[in-house]
Amino acid sequence: MQDKVWIFDTTLRDGEQALKASLTEDDKLQLAHAISRLNVDVMEVGFPVSSPADFRAVQRIANEVQGPIICGLARAVSKDIEACGEALKGAQRARIHTFIATSPLHLEHKLRMTLAEATDMAVQAISQARQYTDDVEFSCEDAGRTPHDDLCYVVERAIAAGASTINLPDTVGYVTPDEYAAMIRYLKVHVSNIDQARLSVHCHNDLGLAVANSIAAVQAGARQIECTINGIGERAGNCSLEEVAMIMKMRQDHLQVHSDIRSEEIYRTSRQVAKICNMPVQPNKAIVGENAFAHSSGIHQDGVLKAQNTYEIMSPESVGVPNNQLNMTSRSGRHVIEHRLSELGYQGGDYDMDSLYASFLELADQKGTVYDYDLEAIIYFNQITDKDDYYQLQFVNSASNSQSVASSTIGLSIAGEQRQEAATGNGPVEASFAAIARLTGMAVEVIEYNLDATGQGASSLGQVDIIAQYQGRTYHGAGLAADIVEASVRAMIRVYNIIHRAQQVSSLKQQQRKAG
Repeated sequence: MQDKVWIFDTTLRDGEQALKASLTEDDKLQLAHAISRLNVDVMEVGFPVSSPADFRAVQRIANEVQGPIICGLARAVSKDIEACGEALKGAQRARIHTFIATSPLHLEHKLRMTLAEATDMAVQAISQARQYTDDVEFSCEDAGRTPHDDLCYVVERAIAAGASTINLPDTVGYVTPDEYAAMIRYLKVHVSNIDQARLSVHCHNDLGLAVANSIAAVQAGARQIECTINGIGERAGNCSLEEVAMIMKMRQDHLQVHSDIRSEEIYRTSRQVAKICNMPVQPNKAIVGENAFAHSSGIHQDGVLKAQNTYEIMSPESVGVPNNQLNMTSRSGRHVIEHRLSELGYQGGDYDMDSLYASFLELADQKGTVYDYDLEAIIYFNQITDKDDYYQLQFVNSASNSQSVASSTIGLSIAGEQRQEAATGNGPVEASFAAIARLTGMAVEVIEYNLDATGQGASSLGQVDIIAQYQGRTYHGAGLAADIVEASVRAMIRVYNIIHRAQQVSSLKQQQRKAG
C-alpha cells in the first residue's frame, strides 16, 4: 500500500518573494486558478498582514478558487493571525500557517529570546489560529540548524496546542539529504504525540539540494512537501514542484509513495508562471526546460527512434508538452483554434474566444502563420489587457535611421479621451516612452528592459518585459507585438495602468480614513 505525499504549493507566497516586482491581484488570481488545476493539496497564496494588496489577493483567491486548501502565512503574532483568519473567511477549506524561528542563531540575533519564550509565542499563535480553522500548520523556521532535542521540545508543544501539520524547513538550504532524513527520523522517535500531526518539509536550493532533501525527508517519513512551480523562490529558489512530483510518479516502485498531481498540467502551468512572473525557465531545467526532451547526439536520436525509453524515462505528453506543432493561418476557423488549445491543456474558461479570435486574425494577417506558442502568448496578453484600462493604446508611429534622432508619435485613449503626443530620443523605444510620459504627466524610471521572442525564426512575436520604478515602488509590465517598438509601448502602458490602479486604491483608503 503506497502512502500519499501531500503537495503544498507556495508559488504565490514564497515564490513571489523572489520577483523584482510584485504580482497584481489579477495576476495572482490567474495563477491560482492555473495551479489549482494541477490538483495540489494546499495552496499558500500570500502573507495577508504584509500589505492591503496582499490581503485583498488572498481574500479573492479564497472566495473564487476551489479545490485546494487555501492557506495564508502568519508570524506568531496576534495581528498576523487575525489578518490571516479574516482574509481566508470565504475559502471552502482554509489553513493558517504560522511560524517562529527555533535555531540558536535566529533566537539570539533575530528574536533575542529564549527557546522557551519562542515556544510560548508559538503555542499562543496556534491556539488563536484554531479559533478560525481546525487546519493549522506550524513551522520551526531554520529547523535545519536547530538541535534535534530543541525541535522535539517545540514540536511536541505545538502539536499539543492544536497544530495538525508540523513543517521543518531547511530555511537557508544548508543541510544535506542524510542529515535531513536523520532529523525527521529523530522526531518520529522522540516526540510522543508525533502521530497526531503530518510532518512537512520546506527546502531551499542554496546548495542545489532542495529536491534531494525533500525526497530524503519523504523516505524518512515526512508526508508533505512544500514547493513552487519552476522552483522559484528566495535566493536560489525552492524545491521544484514538477521535479518532486515526477520523481514520485516515475519511481513509485522504489519510493512506495505517490502524489495526486495531474502531471499533464505541469508544462502549461510552468509556462504561465514563467510569463506572469517574468522568470524564464532555463533551457536545461528538468521536466519543463526547452531541452528536457531534446536529443542532439546521433546515438541518442537513433536510440529514441528505435525505442523511446532508451533515452527518455518519461514521455513529453506525460507532463503536457505538446508533441507536435499545428500551424494555423487566417483561414483557420474558431473550432480549429479551440481544438488546438484543448490539446495544449487550456479549457474554455481560460480565455474569451471572441477577443482571442480577433487577436488571432490580426496576428495571422501580419505574419501569415500562427504557431502554438503564439496562441499561448495571445491568451496571456489578452488576460492582462482590460478593455476598461485607464490608458489604452490607439497607435504608435515611430521613425529612426542612422543619420538622425529617432522620433515617435503615440496615440492614447486616457479615460476615454483621445490624445496624442510626439517626442524624440536616442532610439524609437526611448522616444516612445518620452511621448507616453508627456501624455500621462508621469515619468517612470525604467530599471530593466528585456526583449525576447515567443518562438523561433524571423516571424516570431516580440515580447518585452519592463521593470520600472515610480515613487519608490517597483512595477512589471509586459507587451507583445510583431513590432518591437509596439511591444515596448504596450509593456510601458501596462506599467502606467498598474500605477493608476494603485493610486485609486490609495485614494479610496484615504477617503475611508477621513470618513471614519
